[in-house]
Amino acid sequence: MKALLRTYMEASLILRVSIALVLGVVVGLLGGQDAAHWLAPFGELLLRLLKFLIVPIVLFTLMVGINQAPLGSTGRLGRKLFGYYVVTSALAIVVGLAVATFFAPGSGMTLDESAQVSVPDNPGIANVLLNIVPDNIVAAFVEGNLLGIIFTAVVFGIALLMLRNSDSHAALGERLYGVIEALNEVTLKVMSGVLHYVPIGVFAIVAKTVGQQGMETLLSLGDMVAVLYIALAAQVVVYGVLMKLFGVRLRAFFREARTPMATAFATQSSSGTLPLTLNAARRLGYARSLYGFSLPLGATINMDGAAIRIAISAVFAANVIGAPLDLMSMAQIVLIGTLTSIGTAGVPGAGIVMIATVFAQVGLPIETVALLASIDALVGMGCTALNVTGDLVGTSIISRTEEKHAAQPEASASTA
Repeated sequence: MKALLRTYMEASLILRVSIALVLGVVVGLLGGQDAAHWLAPFGELLLRLLKFLIVPIVLFTLMVGINQAPLGSTGRLGRKLFGYYVVTSALAIVVGLAVATFFAPGSGMTLDESAQVSVPDNPGIANVLLNIVPDNIVAAFVEGNLLGIIFTAVVFGIALLMLRNSDSHAALGERLYGVIEALNEVTLKVMSGVLHYVPIGVFAIVAKTVGQQGMETLLSLGDMVAVLYIALAAQVVVYGVLMKLFGVRLRAFFREARTPMATAFATQSSSGTLPLTLNAARRLGYARSLYGFSLPLGATINMDGAAIRIAISAVFAANVIGAPLDLMSMAQIVLIGTLTSIGTAGVPGAGIVMIATVFAQVGLPIETVALLASIDALVGMGCTALNVTGDLVGTSIISRTEEKHAAQPEASASTA
């Protein structure tokens, strides 16, 4: 027993997670609903452990990261990140529309107008932006308002940096920074322990999902699912091209990114996978001042997988009613989908909200959302994995641009 446990602990995390994914599918198919019922608590435990770590990791990593960079660099990073998020979200929708137009999912299907689905209200971009600033710090932490927590960490992190650089309170600032840095290290130590449970939780979640969904759901809308995964793969190729252009080493990137990608695929939670994504960025050697800011923000508003889902769903709905999209409708979907994927990312049922919002704007039948909701878990797994991948890709690209920015003064000095 001890030898088995030692072998498990010494094996690489990605190997353990990969085996867990395969075993989860097999057990889910063989065990069905019974397996889903018995294994559900083990999967729920993983989700709870990951969510348990989100607040301290975001708060301490971001505050420590801000205090390891000059004050002026925060604004520059923010502009780069937002530009990257907008461009890649629009690009993801274009990729999704191109792939879906080529394969034409939904052609030949008929719409069941009696199908109903409950669509949460769209809060609108303005309200989402206002929610960035919490009216109660304690409530933001209790409710898990990630944007509010990020805002709090940024504000207090900058204030701490200013305190450390002041003439009168530098010593006090250094002592406080030492405490926060120690808390950050303790949090990382706890995370290293949680990582050992990840494969067990992934196995349970996958077995539960497959056991509940079964093959019938997958086969009934198989074309839609297949086209979506082809589009997700195409977007990964686009990421590879972008990273190659900026000089990112692809083999090293995917070696570290595959664990958070696989975990996001199983858990369907970008925020829940955040501890693993941060760990991957740390292992890739990126600056804490960058990934401590980019990854929590990306887990909240950067949704390239969701953007592709919007595009595929729109083409699917148009084909079901026999009215293929024209270029003007596609342009509307790119614009509205880009804004919607950012504006509703933190809302429960965000996938349904995004799809329904875009459908309403371009005149597609809301009833088709009920069809799409039946494969929500199968679609959400791939989309979430791409969301996490996009966050890491953005961090990698911006890390390269920051390296070039830091080298410019040195080049200018040597020229002088």
